[in-house]
Amino acid sequence: MDQAQDKYRALLIEIKRRTKVVDAFMSQQAHAIFVPTTIESACLQIRKILELVAFGSLVANLDEFSKQHEKFSKYWNASLMLRDMERVNPEFYPKPIIQRKSKESGIHMKWDDRPDDYLTKEKFVKVYEKCGAILHSDNPFGSKVDYDYYQSALPMWRTDLVNLLNAHTIKLVGDKNLYLFQMGSGENNPSYNAFAPV
Repeated sequence: MDQAQDKYRALLIEIKRRTKVVDAFMSQQAHAIFVPTTIESACLQIRKILELVAFGSLVANLDEFSKQHEKFSKYWNASLMLRDMERVNPEFYPKPIIQRKSKESGIHMKWDDRPDDYLTKEKFVKVYEKCGAILHSDNPFGSKVDYDYYQSALPMWRTDLVNLLNAHTIKLVGDKNLYLFQMGSGENNPSYNAFAPV
């Protein structure tokens, strides 16, 4: 297995594990003693997952991005981070697809673009900022964190992330192939296939 794709797959495995932690917090199978710290802990996992999604293209495009990594790793502004990654690879962001059985002879599966029920780049920026904001202590003289908002938003953010990554394609800088990554059901690890242009 190619080193870049193998490392990208390892990030997807970590994302899958962190998503299970979010699920455990949301279903109350796990908790961090009281509601605010439990919500903050789930938001921390979402933020880490977002960073893995963004930096996944660094791993998958190792040669192109290695010289940029130092700069990217210091970003705390999601808009700037995504903008600069797009400059290096306009197709860096995962492209979610829906797979359906094909009715055409000789074609097993058909891919359709996913509707906007996933974590788009615009949603990514909003969620990244929201999860960053909750990780700081409240100003005792300012407004308080609305934990009810976060509690209701977490399931939506989680679903958007799953829909983004469940089955997605990526393109690497300088590589004509298209790579399909699938997260795998249940305890199965993510897998990928490479498709060369005809």
